[in-house]
Amino acid sequence: MSGDLQGGGWPTAELDDVRRLRVMAAAIPGGRVSERVLPLPLDEVWAVMGDLEDGFGRFQTDMRHVRVVRAEGGRVVAVARSRFGMRARLEGTLRPGWCWLQSRFLILGMAAAPEPGGGTRVAVTGGVRVPARAAIIPLGVRRELDRTLARLADELR
Repeated sequence: MSGDLQGGGWPTAELDDVRRLRVMAAAIPGGRVSERVLPLPLDEVWAVMGDLEDGFGRFQTDMRHVRVVRAEGGRVVAVARSRFGMRARLEGTLRPGWCWLQSRFLILGMAAAPEPGGGTRVAVTGGVRVPARAAIIPLGVRRELDRTLARLADELR
């Protein structure tokens, strides 16, 4: 937290994208975050993570195909098809180091930030969303998030 007080006397806090993802996931019942440090620069890591149409499906194997329908000013709309044939219209934010997408039944978040001393800390969250609520069905979420990061590490080798 910064000692500087902004208008109204409120303190400010600077969060990197991984910390921001932890906060977002903590606010969602059932939300979990998996993290890993990769020995690569942020630009190289995000080139795969942030490439929804080509890179994303190589490490997030639940998504067989993602097509970006619209991307403007950091906002993105994408259509995704799962390996089981289900489709989702995902909407949210995509910018370097940060991705947060939601559909009626899915929540997906990814973040990356430089790690002090070198490398990049990556984090993922997400899962099947409880309809009409910001909640994730927790069955198998942690295991799948850990597998996703292991596949990302393998993809970047």
